[in-house]
Amino acid sequence: MKGGRGGRDRLVKRQYEDFPYPPRNPLDEKKRLITGSPSHLDELNHYIFAGARDFSAPFSALVAGGGTGDAAIMLAQQLADRGLAGQVTYLDLSAASRRIAEARAEARGLKNITFLSGSLLDLPSMGIGPFDYIDCCGVLHHLEEPEAGLAALAAVLQDGGGMGLMVYATLGRTGVYPVQEALKMLAGDAPTGEQVKVAKHLLRDLSPGHWLKRNPVLGDHKLDDDAALYDLLLHPRDRSYLVGELFDLLATAEMELLGFIEPVRYEPELYLKEPELRKRARNLSPEARAALAENLAGTLKTHSFYTRKIGGSAPGVAAFDPDMIPFLRDGNPAPLAAALAGRETLTVPFDGQPIEIAVPEGSADFVRQLDGTRRLRDIQTAFSLSWPNFRARFAPVYKMLNGLNLLWLRKF
Repeated sequence: MKGGRGGRDRLVKRQYEDFPYPPRNPLDEKKRLITGSPSHLDELNHYIFAGARDFSAPFSALVAGGGTGDAAIMLAQQLADRGLAGQVTYLDLSAASRRIAEARAEARGLKNITFLSGSLLDLPSMGIGPFDYIDCCGVLHHLEEPEAGLAALAAVLQDGGGMGLMVYATLGRTGVYPVQEALKMLAGDAPTGEQVKVAKHLLRDLSPGHWLKRNPVLGDHKLDDDAALYDLLLHPRDRSYLVGELFDLLATAEMELLGFIEPVRYEPELYLKEPELRKRARNLSPEARAALAENLAGTLKTHSFYTRKIGGSAPGVAAFDPDMIPFLRDGNPAPLAAALAGRETLTVPFDGQPIEIAVPEGSADFVRQLDGTRRLRDIQTAFSLSWPNFRARFAPVYKMLNGLNLLWLRKF
């Protein structure tokens, strides 16, 4: 294996030229829009702009490491649906990935994406930006110096803007890194096709007791797909983060965390039943609580989150306030209300593992009011409660649903 930054950079670029990731067919744009976290427009509005961003006004977004286009297409389509003022800049090293992303945009008739080729490390000298929002998912953990990558992103971020980031999490990827090291020894920097062949042989020979095969969290990686196999087990540069390391990374660029997705997964009480343990957990700092939850879960394989500049003017997370409009992610309250009615707990599968979540009293009643137009004060009036009593009754319902990333707030 050839070492050094230049050699590894060359191999990273070669990977995505040979295996654009994730695999996407532009013809599928006629059938569906892929959405997710971070960077869903309503979600980022909730976490960065306190639900108050008017997307009919000029809005500039950067997708740094755009790959085959999921985030760029999602943002551009949602912005186009809300007016003509939003613009997306796509940046990626891979020409093959860019061609797929461009074909997807063309299939949708999107005119609000500027496609650029290059490294995010060069952003400060490219003469673009600053941006109101930056998406960078699955990229920083593939850089030789993630701190330099985050600093480059921060350099082109508006003081009043924010970022949606995703990096690998360590515990849920148990078993991945020993196999990566084994394949480096066996396949070196052979042609990518040969590396895939070696990896498939190794997977067949791998002991059933190896942590890679015993890790149920990795079950959604379709290793019969060459691009997915290469990305998981053959990537030439790959690291992961524990929660504490993630906070350290943000500090190097003077950034601060606004919220994880989904928030409830970073709450220790989700995993603790003993009252004394829950009490001890509540006394920890927010950073320590998130780290404790990660250790208790043991299955987090990625960290998706929103962040802003320390001292910047981004408003941050929307608050449970009378003037806010609560709305469901899918806009459909009836099935959720039915699922919550008469229940004390709800079983939610996180990474294939069933977790029980307490359902606050009155959850179904509150959900039935969520038509996406009524403000919290209107719902308060419907229940004939004072604001303090309304808040005491329904703020726990909001916290549960927002924690599952099902409910957000906006001002208009």
